[in-house]
Amino acid sequence: MSPRPYQLGQRQAASEQTRSRVLQAARELLMESASFSGFSIEAVARRADVARMTVYHQFGSKIGLLEALCDSLAVTGEMEQLALAFRQPDPREGVDEYIRIFGHFWEADRLVTRRLRGLAALDPDFEQVIRARDERRRKGLRVLVQRIVGEHDHADPDALNELVTVLYALLSFESFEALAGPARRLEDVVPLVCRLAHAVLSL
Repeated sequence: MSPRPYQLGQRQAASEQTRSRVLQAARELLMESASFSGFSIEAVARRADVARMTVYHQFGSKIGLLEALCDSLAVTGEMEQLALAFRQPDPREGVDEYIRIFGHFWEADRLVTRRLRGLAALDPDFEQVIRARDERRRKGLRVLVQRIVGEHDHADPDALNELVTVLYALLSFESFEALAGPARRLEDVVPLVCRLAHAVLSL
């Protein structure tokens, strides 16, 4: 048998290990950096003990690295469960499920999420990545709210937009942190956020 498939498998495994090491280095650097200037391709490469070009080869750019880091956070936070929210027969229960999933996601790696979102206010690359992810949250909410508003024959497009905007703000990481305060986990405020969401939807 040709050794080529085995060699290809070895190279693939080594590439995946390098990729994981770089992502872990990026995560650690985010938690430790005192300022946004401390996070760069060069700094991540040094922390991962790889060449700068290795990081570029794996991720293409700083934005590519941040996207991959956010993808890894989504896996840790079990965001694949979002599909459950859209399968609920009752769209209001779907909203509750959506809130529960995001509560767990925000809590899963809270410090890194806080750093990512804080740096989005200072660094355009961070801002681009976070804004795109937030827009996905908004679109998911719109699907659920449209199902609720669609139950009424005289659904008002302006009212729909307003509901989505308010719920989008309510489901943000910043809202969960503010409601949790210093002593509670973000998951613990899910029932409160659900009650607030239902109050908004009843308006």
